[in-house]
Amino acid sequence: MINYPSKLNIIFDKLKNYGIKPIIVGGFVRDSLLKIESKDIDIEVYGDISFKKLEEILKEFGNVNIVGKSFGVCKLKFEDYDLDFSLPRIDNKIESGHRGFDVKVDSNLDFKTAASRRDFTINAIGYDVTERTVLDPFCGIDDLRDKILRAVNLKSFIEDPLRVLRAAQFCARFNLKIEDNLFFTCKDMVSKNLLDELPKERVFEEIKKLLLKSQKPSYGFKLLKEFGTDIYTDNISVIDETVKRLTTNNQTNLVLMLAGLCYNFELTQTENFILKLTDEKELLKRVINLIQANNEIDKIYNDADDYLLYKLAAKVNIDELLILSNSIYFAKNSSNTYKVGEEIYKRAKELNVLKGKLPPLLMGRDILELGLKPSPKFSQILDDAYEAQMHGKFKNHGEALLWLKEHIKALNCQSL
Repeated sequence: MINYPSKLNIIFDKLKNYGIKPIIVGGFVRDSLLKIESKDIDIEVYGDISFKKLEEILKEFGNVNIVGKSFGVCKLKFEDYDLDFSLPRIDNKIESGHRGFDVKVDSNLDFKTAASRRDFTINAIGYDVTERTVLDPFCGIDDLRDKILRAVNLKSFIEDPLRVLRAAQFCARFNLKIEDNLFFTCKDMVSKNLLDELPKERVFEEIKKLLLKSQKPSYGFKLLKEFGTDIYTDNISVIDETVKRLTTNNQTNLVLMLAGLCYNFELTQTENFILKLTDEKELLKRVINLIQANNEIDKIYNDADDYLLYKLAAKVNIDELLILSNSIYFAKNSSNTYKVGEEIYKRAKELNVLKGKLPPLLMGRDILELGLKPSPKFSQILDDAYEAQMHGKFKNHGEALLWLKEHIKALNCQSL
């Protein structure tokens, strides 16, 4: 029996009243069998129902987002659950490219036929909420128990090259051994350049899952290398260490992981690796800043000048930087102590710059209050003030105002 949220019964009962059989499918069933909690639930509806009628029924429970009538998917946010309702379908590859499928929606299909389009046996398990029975036509439960990743159908598996990446990330996430025939099929797909059909965004989505949902992402990257892809670096031990130190923010975790993969790269190498995966410029910038800041760690440790630490905190979040620095160190050393990291942490905490830069004591309004009119020079004056503050020229707002008056007087003397 699958333990799904009882709150959903109000929706399921409504569907049953229309003669519709709801079956929970895919990842939620798999995760439930593995005792993993999930808020994302996919439900296939069987019986004499049209997509339009399904949409009308679901509108009673919230706003329905139609993903595509050709695929027959209705998205519903119900309380804190993300529900995807769909009609069973059969997919047939008719041309190259990730969109080259002929999709036939048929609510009267039997479950085994509908599940045969899925990639892996562990994702082809269903739960009939009416009969309260598990549906497992391809023995996915046995494969979960035996920790094996097996394709539902190797002939249809090759129709979607994204499945090569999914194979790697599922093996890493659930510590599965890839079945031999599936392994060689993935290698063959890569050798035929089938992954070139995929848009960069879809590739990156799978890599993100590999990085953010695996306890040992190095396993997935090793598989990608064995398949023959170029999505690999020799720094995979660093990301295994990073997993132990992740934050609650997924975007920050992604930056940390990518920085770990590229921490010893030249700038151009880093750019090439990241841009191979994504065009997100802000993400690239954060990764590069973190790597460059990590290169300064030893210098700052050896120099007791607080100015260098203040400058570092103005570039990156030092707490995040130390996650990267610690991960690199412990990936390469068996020691339980990382003196550099401990000292930088201690100093940054004392200076109150562990999680953000030194708050500036002087603002634009302070310049205005001295009688100066708004000017492009304000920015330079404030930059000078911040530099002076980091160098310890003043410690409080009163001292800062005295410094500012003298600084402006000096600038006027130079006719600036």
